[in-house]
Amino acid sequence: MNVRTSRLLPLTLLFLGLLAFTPDFLGQEAAVVAEAVEEAAAAPASPFVRTFWALVPPIIAIGLALLTKEVYSSLFIGILCGGFLSAGFTHPLKAMDTVVSTGLIEAVAGGAGIFIFLVILGVMAALITRTGAAAAFGRWAHKNVKSRAGACFTTFLLGILIFIDDYFNCLTVGSVMRPVTDANRISRAKLAYLIDATAAPVCMIAPISSWAAAVSDFTKGTGYNGIQLFIHAIPYNFYSLLTFLFILGIIFLKMDFGPMARHERNALEKGDLFTEGEEVDSDLKVPENAKGHFLDLLVPVVLLVVVSILALLRVGGYWEGETSLVDAFGNTDATVGLPWGGMVVLLFTIVYLILRRVITPKEAMKCVPEGFVAMVPAIMILVLATSLKNVTGTLELKEYIAGLMEGNASSLGNFLPAVIFLVACFLSFSTGTSWGTFGILIPIICNIFPGESQLMIIGMSACLAGAVCGDHCSPISDTTIMSSAGARCQHINHVSTQLPYAITVAAISFLGFLLAGIIQTWAIVFPITVAVLLVTLLILRKVTSPKAA
Repeated sequence: MNVRTSRLLPLTLLFLGLLAFTPDFLGQEAAVVAEAVEEAAAAPASPFVRTFWALVPPIIAIGLALLTKEVYSSLFIGILCGGFLSAGFTHPLKAMDTVVSTGLIEAVAGGAGIFIFLVILGVMAALITRTGAAAAFGRWAHKNVKSRAGACFTTFLLGILIFIDDYFNCLTVGSVMRPVTDANRISRAKLAYLIDATAAPVCMIAPISSWAAAVSDFTKGTGYNGIQLFIHAIPYNFYSLLTFLFILGIIFLKMDFGPMARHERNALEKGDLFTEGEEVDSDLKVPENAKGHFLDLLVPVVLLVVVSILALLRVGGYWEGETSLVDAFGNTDATVGLPWGGMVVLLFTIVYLILRRVITPKEAMKCVPEGFVAMVPAIMILVLATSLKNVTGTLELKEYIAGLMEGNASSLGNFLPAVIFLVACFLSFSTGTSWGTFGILIPIICNIFPGESQLMIIGMSACLAGAVCGDHCSPISDTTIMSSAGARCQHINHVSTQLPYAITVAAISFLGFLLAGIIQTWAIVFPITVAVLLVTLLILRKVTSPKAA
């Protein structure tokens, strides 16, 4: 027997001995754990239920997100805190059961349909990108667009068209329109603004988008129909709507102000597209494909909208019995309808693109994991934010807030939308994420307003608009960073030139939410905000000199 064997033999015998006793040991331990869990379940209710402590988990999540600028760990720590509060800090096993079972597992199980839809969108984005369809649109625009206003407007239109996901928007619009805007002497900072100003805002008012699916998922368990609430909130989403009008205003009034005016003036008069710094290389590229056609982008997107709407109506019972169109949308379930319609369109898109011979079957299958990976961050935020909502539900947060609001709703309620807008702006700006912001705030908002009131819809709109606004302004936002990368400009140039534009629209939006809380009729408030925006642009055009174009 050699030395190596002599050393291994005792270890082997020890391992076999432990293995022989392991089943009994594990069985005893499992019994102890099971008994402890049963005792914890039978324990009296936590003293923290329906008290101020029910607010502590979301407060901790928000506070940590502001301090660390990191959403995932902040949400998870909030979930852990909620679990231990729910167990009264006396039953750690019950706390972990709340975190894992009530929080994470229920979040994953309840959001499975939305996760499927997000992955479908990611796969479709990868498919369309690989075809070179967007690049084909860029070649057409380069040939036919001959003016600065035309180049900006075409960039705006393409950004509006690609509404299914903001990441896909940033990637596509930047790579496609960069040669067109360069040829018309438009600064890279202006291109980055046009990309950023259409990426998140258009997703926030498109019912068939990853953002609508996320909002619908965050409202589950609150007593509200997510997709119906999202649609009703669109007319009050002042920041997104006014951003589009602001873009059209500066394009057709041929004006710019703030740092952007200097960038545009240098681009027009000197041919200097950067003003400060040089072109930044980027990995964000749209593949060139000579077979690609603009229809390869348009057909799947249009079909996705049409089929998804039909699927939502089908799930809502429109094709069965006497259900009206409005009632069908009110009764539909986005977690079923959107994946249903998305899957149909995805299969059609794969077959369509293969028959068009712009991609091969092997390339199409490569897009599946690519699309999944692209959506992992969004899915993570959905799971964690929904888990936080589930855990705070065990603390009866809804009932506690309802009790607080019962005596104060009449005096404070009308101003809450404006306050919610500011809070969402600040939180989103500090953390750099819209999804994390409305993932935290939506469950709280659903508990603040009693019933499906008009004020509830306005409050939801304020949350969504504020989340987009803060994300738009934040230098650490993923869409802000990707917009800079898509335009290949210095990130600091994009942030500094965009900020005055975003703040201008945000100020008018805040006024809109103040009025909306009082008047509660979008048909009156929205025209007022549009008029204020137009007057503001005309004043800025008059007082800023020289003009950028």
